[in-house]
Amino acid sequence: MEQHGFKSTPGITVPEGLPDISDWTFWTGDRAARAEGFRVLRDTPGLVKYPEVLLAESPMEPGAGYYAVTRHEDVWHVSRNPQLFCSGRGGVNIGDLPPELSEFFGSMIALDDPKHFRLRSIVSKGFTPKHIGEIEDHVTTVAARLVDEMIEQHPDRRADFVESFAGPFPLAIICEMMGIPPDDHKKVFDWTNKILGIGDPEFGDTYESLLTAALEINAYAQAIGEERRANPTDDITSALMAADLDGDQLTAQEFGSFFILLVVAGNETTRNSISHGLKALTDHPDQRALWFDDYDAHLKTAVDEVVRWATPVIHFRRTVTEDTEVGGQALVEGDKVVMFYESANRDERVYERPYEFDITRPLNPGQVGFGAGGPHFCLGANLARRQIAVAFDEIRRRLPDLHVTAEPDYLQSNFINGIKRLPCAW
Repeated sequence: MEQHGFKSTPGITVPEGLPDISDWTFWTGDRAARAEGFRVLRDTPGLVKYPEVLLAESPMEPGAGYYAVTRHEDVWHVSRNPQLFCSGRGGVNIGDLPPELSEFFGSMIALDDPKHFRLRSIVSKGFTPKHIGEIEDHVTTVAARLVDEMIEQHPDRRADFVESFAGPFPLAIICEMMGIPPDDHKKVFDWTNKILGIGDPEFGDTYESLLTAALEINAYAQAIGEERRANPTDDITSALMAADLDGDQLTAQEFGSFFILLVVAGNETTRNSISHGLKALTDHPDQRALWFDDYDAHLKTAVDEVVRWATPVIHFRRTVTEDTEVGGQALVEGDKVVMFYESANRDERVYERPYEFDITRPLNPGQVGFGAGGPHFCLGANLARRQIAVAFDEIRRRLPDLHVTAEPDYLQSNFINGIKRLPCAW
Protein backbone atom coordinates (compact mmCIF):
# COMPACT_ATOMS: atom_id res chain seq x y z
CA MET A 1 0.00 0.00 0.00
CA GLU A 2 1.42 3.39 -1.00
CA GLN A 3 0.12 6.64 0.47
CA HIS A 4 1.58 10.04 -0.28
CA GLY A 5 3.58 11.33 2.68
CA PHE A 6 3.59 7.94 4.43
CA LYS A 7 5.59 4.72 4.41
CA SER A 8 4.19 1.32 5.26
CA THR A 9 5.04 -2.32 5.94
CA PRO A 10 5.77 -4.11 2.67
CA GLY A 11 4.28 -7.46 1.81
CA ILE A 12 0.97 -7.29 3.71
CA THR A 13 -2.12 -7.42 1.52
CA VAL A 14 -5.54 -6.77 3.02
CA PRO A 15 -7.92 -9.53 1.92
CA GLU A 16 -10.43 -8.53 -0.72
CA GLY A 17 -13.73 -7.33 0.68
CA LEU A 18 -12.29 -6.14 3.97
CA PRO A 19 -11.73 -2.48 4.90
CA ASP A 20 -8.16 -1.18 4.84
CA ILE A 21 -7.97 0.57 8.19
CA SER A 22 -4.30 1.42 7.61
CA ASP A 23 -5.26 3.59 4.64
CA TRP A 24 -5.53 7.23 5.71
CA THR A 25 -8.73 7.66 3.68
CA PHE A 26 -10.48 5.21 6.04
CA TRP A 27 -10.06 7.80 8.82
CA THR A 28 -10.74 10.94 6.79
CA GLY A 29 -13.73 9.66 4.83
CA ASP A 30 -17.39 9.02 5.57
CA ARG A 31 -18.01 7.98 9.17
CA ALA A 32 -20.89 5.71 8.30
CA ALA A 33 -18.53 3.82 6.00
CA ARG A 34 -16.01 3.62 8.84
CA ALA A 35 -18.63 2.15 11.16
CA GLU A 36 -19.59 -0.38 8.48
CA GLY A 37 -15.92 -1.27 7.99
CA PHE A 38 -15.54 -2.10 11.67
CA ARG A 39 -18.76 -4.12 11.59
CA VAL A 40 -17.30 -6.22 8.77
CA LEU A 41 -14.10 -6.76 10.77
CA ARG A 42 -16.06 -7.82 13.87
CA ASP A 43 -17.85 -10.43 11.76
CA THR A 44 -14.62 -11.70 10.19
CA PRO A 45 -13.27 -14.84 11.94
CA GLY A 46 -9.94 -14.47 13.69
CA LEU A 47 -8.03 -11.20 13.45
CA VAL A 48 -7.00 -9.37 10.29
CA LYS A 49 -3.37 -8.32 9.93
CA TYR A 50 -2.57 -4.84 8.63
CA PRO A 51 0.57 -2.97 7.59
CA GLU A 52 1.96 -0.28 9.87
CA VAL A 53 1.91 3.22 8.39
CA LEU A 54 4.29 5.98 9.50
CA LEU A 55 5.00 9.52 8.37
CA ALA A 56 7.53 9.35 5.55
CA GLU A 57 9.98 11.52 7.48
CA SER A 58 9.87 9.40 10.65
CA PRO A 59 13.31 8.08 11.62
CA MET A 60 11.69 4.71 12.36
CA GLU A 61 10.83 2.11 9.77
CA PRO A 62 7.42 0.43 9.77
CA GLY A 63 7.30 -2.77 11.79
CA ALA A 64 6.02 -6.16 10.76
CA GLY A 65 2.36 -5.15 10.92
CA TYR A 66 -0.38 -5.52 13.52
CA TYR A 67 -3.55 -7.47 14.19
CA ALA A 68 -6.76 -5.43 14.55
CA VAL A 69 -8.75 -6.37 17.67
CA THR A 70 -12.27 -5.10 17.05
CA ARG A 71 -14.69 -7.25 19.10
CA HIS A 72 -15.65 -6.17 22.63
CA GLU A 73 -14.84 -9.56 24.16
CA ASP A 74 -11.39 -9.62 22.58
CA VAL A 75 -10.56 -6.02 23.59
CA TRP A 76 -11.64 -6.93 27.13
CA HIS A 77 -9.39 -10.00 27.10
CA VAL A 78 -6.30 -8.21 25.80
CA SER A 79 -6.70 -5.31 28.21
CA ARG A 80 -7.14 -7.52 31.29
CA ASN A 81 -4.26 -9.90 30.66
CA PRO A 82 -1.12 -7.74 30.82
CA GLN A 83 1.06 -10.81 31.38
CA LEU A 84 0.21 -11.86 27.79
CA PHE A 85 -0.17 -8.44 26.19
CA CYS A 86 2.33 -5.87 27.43
CA SER A 87 2.62 -2.09 26.99
CA GLY A 88 6.35 -1.64 27.49
CA ARG A 89 7.72 -2.97 24.23
CA GLY A 90 7.69 -0.01 21.86
CA GLY A 91 4.78 1.97 23.30
CA VAL A 92 1.02 1.94 22.96
CA ASN A 93 0.61 3.45 19.50
CA ILE A 94 0.72 1.29 16.40
CA GLY A 95 4.25 2.18 15.37
CA ASP A 96 7.18 2.02 17.79
CA LEU A 97 8.20 5.39 19.19
CA PRO A 98 11.57 6.78 18.09
CA PRO A 99 14.04 7.01 21.00
CA GLU A 100 13.95 10.81 21.00
CA LEU A 101 10.16 10.74 21.56
CA SER A 102 9.93 7.79 23.94
CA GLU A 103 11.53 9.81 26.73
CA PHE A 104 8.68 12.33 26.47
CA PHE A 105 5.79 9.96 25.84
CA GLY A 106 7.15 7.05 27.88
CA SER A 107 4.78 7.68 30.75
CA MET A 108 3.15 4.97 32.82
CA ILE A 109 0.76 3.95 30.02
CA ALA A 110 3.82 2.62 28.17
CA LEU A 111 5.21 0.70 31.15
CA ASP A 112 4.57 -2.73 32.65
CA ASP A 113 4.76 -3.90 36.24
CA PRO A 114 6.68 -3.52 38.46
CA LYS A 115 7.67 -0.10 37.04
CA HIS A 116 4.08 0.69 36.10
CA PHE A 117 2.79 -0.23 39.57
CA ARG A 118 5.45 1.93 41.25
CA LEU A 119 4.69 4.97 39.13
CA ARG A 120 0.90 4.59 39.24
CA SER A 121 1.06 4.18 43.03
CA ILE A 122 2.86 7.50 43.32
CA VAL A 123 0.69 9.31 40.79
CA SER A 124 -2.56 7.97 42.28
CA LYS A 125 -1.77 9.91 45.46
CA GLY A 126 -2.69 13.02 43.50
CA PHE A 127 -6.08 11.54 42.55
CA THR A 128 -7.43 10.53 45.93
CA PRO A 129 -11.11 11.22 46.67
CA LYS A 130 -9.89 14.09 48.86
CA HIS A 131 -8.07 15.78 45.97
CA ILE A 132 -10.91 15.22 43.50
CA GLY A 133 -13.47 16.38 46.05
CA GLU A 134 -11.56 19.58 46.64
CA ILE A 135 -11.90 20.63 42.99
CA GLU A 136 -15.58 19.76 42.50
CA ASP A 137 -16.73 23.28 43.38
CA HIS A 138 -14.13 24.62 40.97
CA VAL A 139 -15.50 22.41 38.17
CA THR A 140 -18.95 23.94 38.64
CA THR A 141 -17.52 27.46 38.86
CA VAL A 142 -15.58 27.09 35.60
CA ALA A 143 -18.60 25.67 33.76
CA ALA A 144 -20.78 28.57 34.95
CA ARG A 145 -18.13 31.14 33.96
CA LEU A 146 -17.81 29.72 30.45
CA VAL A 147 -21.58 29.76 29.93
CA ASP A 148 -21.64 33.37 31.15
CA GLU A 149 -18.95 34.25 28.61
CA MET A 150 -20.77 32.45 25.79
CA ILE A 151 -23.90 34.48 26.48
CA GLU A 152 -22.04 37.78 26.89
CA GLN A 153 -19.68 37.41 23.93
CA HIS A 154 -22.23 36.11 21.43
CA PRO A 155 -25.32 38.33 21.44
CA ASP A 156 -26.38 36.68 18.16
CA ARG A 157 -26.65 33.40 20.10
CA ARG A 158 -24.22 31.60 17.80
CA ALA A 159 -20.77 30.27 18.68
CA ASP A 160 -18.22 27.55 18.16
CA PHE A 161 -18.95 25.16 21.01
CA VAL A 162 -15.41 23.73 21.06
CA GLU A 163 -13.78 27.15 21.22
CA SER A 164 -16.25 28.61 23.71
CA PHE A 165 -16.88 25.72 26.07
CA ALA A 166 -15.74 22.15 25.34
CA GLY A 167 -12.10 23.15 24.81
CA PRO A 168 -11.43 25.60 27.65
CA PHE A 169 -13.54 23.73 30.24
CA PRO A 170 -11.41 20.59 30.87
CA LEU A 171 -8.24 22.55 30.11
CA ALA A 172 -8.99 25.03 32.89
CA ILE A 173 -9.70 22.21 35.35
CA ILE A 174 -6.52 20.30 34.60
CA CYS A 175 -4.37 23.42 34.58
CA GLU A 176 -5.85 24.45 37.92
CA MET A 177 -5.15 20.99 39.34
CA MET A 178 -1.56 21.13 38.15
CA GLY A 179 -0.98 24.72 39.28
CA ILE A 180 -0.44 26.09 35.76
CA PRO A 181 -0.89 29.89 35.64
CA PRO A 182 -3.91 31.09 33.62
CA ASP A 183 -1.65 33.02 31.24
CA ASP A 184 -0.10 29.69 30.16
CA HIS A 185 -3.35 27.83 29.44
CA LYS A 186 -3.40 28.79 25.76
CA LYS A 187 0.19 27.61 25.36
CA VAL A 188 -0.65 24.22 26.88
CA PHE A 189 -3.76 23.98 24.67
CA ASP A 190 -1.67 24.56 21.54
CA TRP A 191 0.87 21.92 22.57
CA THR A 192 -1.85 19.32 23.10
CA ASN A 193 -3.33 20.05 19.67
CA LYS A 194 0.04 19.59 18.00
CA ILE A 195 0.80 16.35 19.83
CA LEU A 196 -2.54 14.65 19.19
CA GLY A 197 -3.17 16.40 15.88
CA ILE A 198 -0.25 14.73 14.13
CA GLY A 199 -1.55 13.81 10.69
CA ASP A 200 -3.91 16.79 10.54
CA PRO A 201 -2.43 19.61 8.39
CA GLU A 202 -4.03 22.29 10.58
CA PHE A 203 -1.93 21.35 13.60
CA GLY A 204 1.32 20.51 11.87
CA ASP A 205 1.36 17.08 10.30
CA THR A 206 5.12 16.59 10.40
CA TYR A 207 7.44 14.62 12.62
CA GLU A 208 9.39 17.81 13.32
CA SER A 209 6.30 19.63 14.65
CA LEU A 210 5.58 16.70 16.98
CA LEU A 211 9.15 16.63 18.30
CA THR A 212 9.18 20.40 18.85
CA ALA A 213 5.92 20.31 20.81
CA ALA A 214 7.18 17.39 22.91
CA LEU A 215 10.43 19.17 23.75
CA GLU A 216 8.66 22.38 24.71
CA ILE A 217 5.95 20.89 26.91
CA ASN A 218 8.39 18.53 28.62
CA ALA A 219 10.78 21.35 29.48
CA TYR A 220 7.86 23.41 30.78
CA ALA A 221 6.63 20.51 32.91
CA GLN A 222 10.00 19.75 34.41
CA ALA A 223 10.49 23.38 35.36
CA ILE A 224 7.12 23.47 37.16
CA GLY A 225 7.83 20.14 38.86
CA GLU A 226 11.21 21.22 40.20
CA GLU A 227 9.83 24.55 41.37
CA ARG A 228 6.99 22.81 43.26
CA ARG A 229 9.40 20.35 44.84
CA ALA A 230 11.36 23.28 46.23
CA ASN A 231 8.33 25.44 47.00
CA PRO A 232 5.22 23.27 47.36
CA THR A 233 1.75 24.76 47.09
CA ASP A 234 -1.75 23.30 47.33
CA ASP A 235 -1.88 21.67 43.88
CA ILE A 236 -1.47 18.16 42.48
CA THR A 237 1.95 18.94 41.01
CA SER A 238 3.19 19.58 44.56
CA ALA A 239 1.48 16.42 45.82
CA LEU A 240 3.03 14.34 43.05
CA MET A 241 6.53 15.76 43.51
CA ALA A 242 6.32 15.11 47.26
CA ALA A 243 4.71 11.66 47.06
CA ASP A 244 6.82 8.89 48.56
CA LEU A 245 6.55 5.18 47.93
CA ASP A 246 9.07 3.11 49.85
CA GLY A 247 11.63 5.84 49.55
CA ASP A 248 10.94 6.60 45.87
CA GLN A 249 9.81 9.91 44.45
CA LEU A 250 9.07 10.98 40.91
CA THR A 251 12.10 12.17 39.00
CA ALA A 252 11.77 15.37 36.98
CA GLN A 253 11.75 13.26 33.79
CA GLU A 254 9.03 10.95 35.11
CA PHE A 255 6.94 13.93 36.12
CA GLY A 256 7.48 15.52 32.70
CA SER A 257 6.17 12.41 30.95
CA PHE A 258 3.21 12.15 33.31
CA PHE A 259 2.44 15.86 32.88
CA ILE A 260 2.18 15.32 29.12
CA LEU A 261 -0.10 12.34 29.66
CA LEU A 262 -2.38 14.22 32.03
CA VAL A 263 -2.77 17.50 30.19
CA VAL A 264 -2.95 15.89 26.75
CA ALA A 265 -5.18 12.92 27.57
CA GLY A 266 -7.28 14.65 30.21
CA ASN A 267 -7.89 17.71 28.09
CA GLU A 268 -8.51 16.10 24.72
CA THR A 269 -10.65 13.17 25.84
CA THR A 270 -13.04 15.19 27.99
CA ARG A 271 -13.20 17.96 25.40
CA ASN A 272 -14.24 15.50 22.70
CA SER A 273 -16.67 13.57 24.88
CA ILE A 274 -18.55 16.79 25.63
CA SER A 275 -18.47 17.86 21.97
CA HIS A 276 -19.73 14.52 20.68
CA GLY A 277 -22.28 14.54 23.50
CA LEU A 278 -23.82 17.83 22.37
CA LYS A 279 -23.97 16.54 18.79
CA ALA A 280 -25.69 13.35 19.98
CA LEU A 281 -28.24 15.27 22.06
CA THR A 282 -28.97 17.50 19.06
CA ASP A 283 -29.45 14.52 16.77
CA HIS A 284 -31.57 12.65 19.34
CA PRO A 285 -33.97 15.23 20.84
CA ASP A 286 -36.01 12.53 22.55
CA GLN A 287 -32.95 11.49 24.55
CA ARG A 288 -32.17 15.11 25.33
CA ALA A 289 -35.66 15.66 26.70
CA LEU A 290 -35.57 12.42 28.68
CA TRP A 291 -32.28 13.32 30.37
CA PHE A 292 -32.85 17.03 30.90
CA ASP A 293 -36.36 16.51 32.31
CA ASP A 294 -35.03 14.21 35.07
CA TYR A 295 -31.31 14.87 35.08
CA ASP A 296 -30.16 13.08 38.24
CA ALA A 297 -32.23 9.95 37.59
CA HIS A 298 -30.39 9.28 34.33
CA LEU A 299 -27.05 10.82 35.21
CA LYS A 300 -24.83 7.73 35.52
CA THR A 301 -26.09 5.90 32.45
CA ALA A 302 -26.27 9.11 30.38
CA VAL A 303 -22.66 10.07 31.09
CA ASP A 304 -21.47 6.56 30.26
CA GLU A 305 -23.50 6.63 27.03
CA VAL A 306 -21.88 9.92 26.07
CA VAL A 307 -18.45 8.34 26.55
CA ARG A 308 -19.46 5.19 24.65
CA TRP A 309 -20.86 7.27 21.82
CA ALA A 310 -17.80 9.53 21.63
CA THR A 311 -15.06 6.94 22.35
CA PRO A 312 -12.51 9.78 22.27
CA VAL A 313 -9.47 7.46 22.17
CA ILE A 314 -9.81 5.24 19.12
CA HIS A 315 -7.10 2.67 19.81
CA PHE A 316 -4.24 1.46 21.98
CA ARG A 317 -1.71 -1.22 21.16
CA ARG A 318 -0.21 -4.12 23.10
CA THR A 319 2.61 -6.52 22.26
CA VAL A 320 2.27 -10.29 22.68
CA THR A 321 4.69 -11.69 25.28
CA GLU A 322 4.22 -15.42 24.57
CA ASP A 323 2.38 -17.61 22.08
CA THR A 324 -1.35 -17.34 22.63
CA GLU A 325 -4.59 -16.71 20.74
CA VAL A 326 -7.27 -14.03 20.56
CA GLY A 327 -10.63 -14.51 18.93
CA GLY A 328 -9.49 -17.76 17.38
CA GLN A 329 -6.37 -16.15 15.90
CA ALA A 330 -3.03 -17.78 16.75
CA LEU A 331 -0.45 -15.20 17.87
CA VAL A 332 3.25 -15.52 18.59
CA GLU A 333 5.57 -13.62 20.92
CA GLY A 334 6.34 -10.20 19.48
CA ASP A 335 3.10 -9.80 17.49
CA LYS A 336 1.40 -6.44 17.81
CA VAL A 337 -2.32 -6.32 18.62
CA VAL A 338 -4.26 -3.05 18.43
CA MET A 339 -7.45 -2.68 20.45
CA PHE A 340 -9.95 -0.53 18.57
CA TYR A 341 -12.19 0.86 21.29
CA GLU A 342 -14.35 2.63 18.73
CA SER A 343 -15.31 -0.72 17.26
CA ALA A 344 -15.73 -2.52 20.60
CA ASN A 345 -18.16 0.19 21.74
CA ARG A 346 -20.41 -0.61 18.76
CA ASP A 347 -20.26 -4.40 19.05
CA GLU A 348 -23.70 -5.91 18.39
CA ARG A 349 -22.70 -8.93 20.46
CA VAL A 350 -22.89 -6.94 23.69
CA TYR A 351 -25.00 -3.88 22.87
CA GLU A 352 -28.59 -3.84 21.69
CA ARG A 353 -29.03 -1.21 18.97
CA PRO A 354 -25.36 -0.09 19.21
CA TYR A 355 -25.81 2.64 16.61
CA GLU A 356 -28.55 4.34 18.63
CA PHE A 357 -27.81 6.91 21.34
CA ASP A 358 -29.67 5.69 24.44
CA ILE A 359 -29.09 7.40 27.80
CA THR A 360 -30.86 4.55 29.61
CA ARG A 361 -28.46 1.92 28.30
CA PRO A 362 -27.41 -0.44 31.16
CA LEU A 363 -23.96 0.06 32.61
CA ASN A 364 -23.11 -3.61 32.05
CA PRO A 365 -21.37 -4.77 30.00
CA GLY A 366 -19.06 -1.81 30.46
CA GLN A 367 -18.23 0.55 27.64
CA VAL A 368 -14.51 0.79 26.90
CA GLY A 369 -14.15 4.53 26.37
CA PHE A 370 -11.86 4.69 29.44
CA GLY A 371 -10.11 1.45 28.51
CA ALA A 372 -11.29 -2.09 29.11
CA GLY A 373 -10.08 -2.60 32.64
CA GLY A 374 -6.77 -4.01 33.74
CA PRO A 375 -3.81 -2.06 35.15
CA HIS A 376 -4.06 0.70 32.57
CA PHE A 377 -7.69 1.67 33.14
CA CYS A 378 -7.93 5.46 32.94
CA LEU A 379 -6.78 7.01 36.21
CA GLY A 380 -8.88 10.11 35.56
CA ALA A 381 -12.12 8.33 34.64
CA ASN A 382 -14.04 9.59 37.69
CA LEU A 383 -12.84 13.15 37.15
CA ALA A 384 -13.85 12.98 33.48
CA ARG A 385 -17.31 11.65 34.38
CA ARG A 386 -17.74 14.48 36.87
CA GLN A 387 -16.78 17.11 34.30
CA ILE A 388 -19.19 15.69 31.71
CA ALA A 389 -21.99 15.63 34.30
CA VAL A 390 -21.38 19.23 35.38
CA ALA A 391 -21.05 20.45 31.79
CA PHE A 392 -24.43 19.18 30.66
CA ASP A 393 -26.12 20.18 33.92
CA GLU A 394 -24.97 23.75 33.37
CA ILE A 395 -26.11 23.63 29.75
CA ARG A 396 -29.57 22.26 30.50
CA ARG A 397 -30.14 24.88 33.24
CA ARG A 398 -28.65 27.92 31.50
CA LEU A 399 -28.82 27.14 27.76
CA PRO A 400 -31.63 24.59 27.40
CA ASP A 401 -31.96 25.30 23.66
CA LEU A 402 -28.26 24.91 22.85
CA HIS A 403 -27.91 22.77 19.74
CA VAL A 404 -25.48 22.00 16.94
CA THR A 405 -26.21 23.84 13.69
CA ALA A 406 -23.79 22.22 11.21
CA GLU A 407 -21.66 19.14 10.78
CA PRO A 408 -18.57 19.02 13.00
CA ASP A 409 -15.12 19.73 11.64
CA TYR A 410 -13.43 16.47 12.60
CA LEU A 411 -9.77 15.99 13.48
CA GLN A 412 -7.89 13.94 10.89
CA SER A 413 -6.61 11.18 13.12
CA ASN A 414 -6.71 7.41 13.60
CA PHE A 415 -5.97 7.85 17.32
CA ILE A 416 -8.23 10.62 18.67
CA ASN A 417 -11.90 10.90 17.71
CA GLY A 418 -11.63 14.66 17.80
CA ILE A 419 -13.89 17.56 16.89
CA LYS A 420 -12.01 20.75 16.05
CA ARG A 421 -15.02 23.01 15.54
CA LEU A 422 -18.71 22.59 16.32
CA PRO A 423 -21.08 25.43 15.28
CA CYS A 424 -23.92 25.86 17.75
CA ALA A 425 -26.80 28.19 18.57
CA TRP A 426 -29.33 28.72 21.36
